[in-house]
Amino acid sequence: MRFCDLIDKKKRGEALDHEELSAAMMGFLDGSVPDYQMSALLMAIFFNGMTDTEAADLTMITAKSGDMLDLSAFGNKSVDKHSTGGVGDKTTLVVAPIVASLGGIVAKMSGRGLGHTGGTVDKLEAIPGYKVTLQEDEFISIAKKEGVSVIASSSDLAPLDKKLYALRDVTSTVDSIPLIVASIMGKKLAAGSKNIVLDVKYGSGAFMKTKEDAEILAEKMVSIGKKCDKNIRAVITDMDIPLGCMVGNFSEVEEAYSILCGNESSDVHDLREVCLVLASNMLCLCLDIPLDEARSLAQNAITSGLARDKFRSWISSQGADLDAFDELISSYKEKTTPVDIYSDKDGFIDKMDTERIGLAALALGGGRLNKDSVIDPFACIEVYKKTGDEIRQGELIARLRSSDPSLLENAKNIYISAISISNIKISKGKVIYKTLT
Repeated sequence: MRFCDLIDKKKRGEALDHEELSAAMMGFLDGSVPDYQMSALLMAIFFNGMTDTEAADLTMITAKSGDMLDLSAFGNKSVDKHSTGGVGDKTTLVVAPIVASLGGIVAKMSGRGLGHTGGTVDKLEAIPGYKVTLQEDEFISIAKKEGVSVIASSSDLAPLDKKLYALRDVTSTVDSIPLIVASIMGKKLAAGSKNIVLDVKYGSGAFMKTKEDAEILAEKMVSIGKKCDKNIRAVITDMDIPLGCMVGNFSEVEEAYSILCGNESSDVHDLREVCLVLASNMLCLCLDIPLDEARSLAQNAITSGLARDKFRSWISSQGADLDAFDELISSYKEKTTPVDIYSDKDGFIDKMDTERIGLAALALGGGRLNKDSVIDPFACIEVYKKTGDEIRQGELIARLRSSDPSLLENAKNIYISAISISNIKISKGKVIYKTLT
């Protein structure tokens, strides 16, 4: 069958079988199918969707398009966590050492920032000396020793996804649920963990804007994971406001570390709660224990210092200079120039456009405007007021920091445009919407 026949078939809303999908995708990967034809097929998929069978087939084709990591030596204890992306989302830095300190194995490949969302690898690179690139045997060795190792995704892992995503990004087909499912689950299956917990986000700072779309995405990913013999569940969480109070690379490392050091202040309650729920579900799967017991263990790992100590030994094993890390914790803000944003009236914060807040962090130098951009690891936003909070005229809303003072004014204007203040008090929503098992 000619490729244009596959496009026509999908254009008419018909399903492609496994052989047709495989031929199309592997042809695209090896270069025999040109970008313009794959663009047409992606757009047909965007408008007409895919059946569950098609999505499952595409997921497996993606997973098997390159190397597949073998974590079978860890048995049922290997567990992965994936977030669909958000602003201020530093949960991996908290949950990985919690789970590892209690016997789970988190051998994880993470990504860099994408658009307005931050990336775990960029955060880890802000730690002095931390190596985000390791040979596979060293990666496995550290995971075996520490119970945790987190590195940048290998170019040999699910290469089809990388090529497809680059094309989706420039053809406005990113927000297709079946394509998102195949992208995420293809990488997770290739990464090799027996157990998977998904953090599926919704709201203004997420790719899924509504709870309903997030739930559809979560259900499809859980279904495919189970068909592929994975123990999997999804936690649906709110991203209508930034998670925690810090947005930026090293600042988010510092905030995550403060949780592991026992920070229970109301300012970080949302972050701490999401981390405990994710860690509990990961422990529930990889240790085969009840959820309430898993949560108690996770809380105790923090209060006892076990998780903090695991974080330090983990990053040290991956090359981090702990003395330099400790020094930065107390001094990194001194390396930046701040600008403060104050309220011009009394009222309540009734809305935050979290995507724009992410873009403000990007404008400060905290992310990449293009693939060659150099990230400022200390650029950050300190969020002092969130949706539902009362605010007085002249009260501090946020503080923005950058190593380049010339970037502050534009970022400040973006942040101001993301905040709405009215006379109406908005109730704060729950940070956890639902868990699907």
